[in-house]
Amino acid sequence: MGLPIPVGRPGIVATDDLGDRTSVTDTTEGTDGRPKGGLGRSTAVFSFWTAVSRVAGLAREVVAAALFGTQGAINAFVIAFQVPNLLRSLVADSAISAAFVPIYTQLQEQGRKQDARRLVGALSSVIVLGLSAISLVAILTAPWVMPLLAPGLDSSLQHYLIGLSQVMFPIVPLLGLTGIVAAVLQAEGRFTPTAFVPVLWNAVILLSLVGISPFVASDERIWVYAIGILLGTVAQLLYLLPYLRGFGPFPISMGFGNHMVRRVLILMLPVTVGLGLININALVDAVFATLVSEQAVRAIDAAFRLYILPQGIFSVAISTVLFPTISRMAAKNDMPGLRKSVDSGLRQIFFLLLPATAFLMVLSMPVVRLVYERGAFNDYSTLITSEALFFFTIGLVFNGASLLLIRAFFSMQQPWLPTAIAGGGVLLNLVLDAIFFKPFGIGGIPFSTSITSFVTFALLLHFLSKRTGGMNLRHVADGFVKALIAAGFAALLARATWYVLDGWLGASFPAQVVSVGMAGIACVAAFLAAAQALGMPEIAAGRRLLSARRGVR
Repeated sequence: MGLPIPVGRPGIVATDDLGDRTSVTDTTEGTDGRPKGGLGRSTAVFSFWTAVSRVAGLAREVVAAALFGTQGAINAFVIAFQVPNLLRSLVADSAISAAFVPIYTQLQEQGRKQDARRLVGALSSVIVLGLSAISLVAILTAPWVMPLLAPGLDSSLQHYLIGLSQVMFPIVPLLGLTGIVAAVLQAEGRFTPTAFVPVLWNAVILLSLVGISPFVASDERIWVYAIGILLGTVAQLLYLLPYLRGFGPFPISMGFGNHMVRRVLILMLPVTVGLGLININALVDAVFATLVSEQAVRAIDAAFRLYILPQGIFSVAISTVLFPTISRMAAKNDMPGLRKSVDSGLRQIFFLLLPATAFLMVLSMPVVRLVYERGAFNDYSTLITSEALFFFTIGLVFNGASLLLIRAFFSMQQPWLPTAIAGGGVLLNLVLDAIFFKPFGIGGIPFSTSITSFVTFALLLHFLSKRTGGMNLRHVADGFVKALIAAGFAALLARATWYVLDGWLGASFPAQVVSVGMAGIACVAAFLAAAQALGMPEIAAGRRLLSARRGVR
């Protein structure tokens, strides 16, 4: 699916909680709005809430899998959701954040706080009006456009495809405004609210599925899912707005006369193209998936949810917390500091994602069975989903690491190069999809994504090193190789542990919880022991991170 941008749900990648400022927030932020405890503590807070949100998202997926399986209307839902998600990526939260944060941070560093506030108000007006118009056009043209995106989808599902997309298109302007609010909070060091909001988003959807679906006919329940997404999007915006107190006021204006707004929009252009290309990859994958089989669309989507889980917990947290820091370094032209931060961030991502890769790769079938196989999600659904998950895991670490590299380019306000690489990734992914979908079947599409992830990571790292005066690639490679060796030992012990326990305990749900859970514990223990033996400095950093996390509870 190309270069990685926080995905798995529409909306922001981080947030803070909406309670009084006397709980988590007060222990992590100083009077200037920036983190008091440094990167480790901010990452701990962000990682904690991101992990909770991912668990909530996984719970949502489990319920959806039980209700809808991999047959029928759920495949139309997946494609219907991807189109507003594409519009969101083009002109809503991720693009706004990537273009807005460096300029807002630069104004703050220059002491121009009033100009920064005017920028927020003017940009909000422009974005909301523009996105509302785009969403209206999308709703009106859906009956003609949407069927073109699902050539292999059964004609009986076309009315679901059109109607579901129309229900979800209004999330685009809502997410545009949410993106601005979240970007301001993150630029000011307020990570906890933006990290908590995904929990709320998932909770609203989960409550909709659990509380309303039993009272709706089975062939109409898919509409509950779409309406839940819309309600969750409204809830997250309403939750975040009060956190702007103390950073405003933000004078509202049409914004077109504000030269800083024009600067953000100009900077958004390559960012928008880059992020749009990424999500076009997802649509291309869905088109080819419909040509494999009807169930392939949902199976690949379900596998992707598991694949993205460790990335969402670890690499998104590290990249989001580092983004304002490297933006300030870029604004000060502190290239040595920027390089050191990115080097350290990459090693941390390798250290966290490679054991997750090992675990998911050797236990793809047991993990899918444990998480999804109940209700309408049957044995065959498990088989095809685990196949997709295996091929996804090949590129997991490269996809996660690329997220940080992309943020580094954005922090330097140099988005055209990653945009060009994203464009090349779209073409490569399309060609590989066309080559692999027949001989590999359902696994060919995620395999194409993994190859594309590796190629784009290598290109991003190469060019970022050139643009920043030479990164310490030997240090980065050392972290990758040592983490890979440790992950190999972890994979062997995890597979052996599961194999023995599965043979003893059987296939009941409690038995699966024990066998897969103990395999996970064995994986972590083996990885940490090997990393310690290899002398990886991330072990000590992990201890500091855990101490910081305990300090904010």
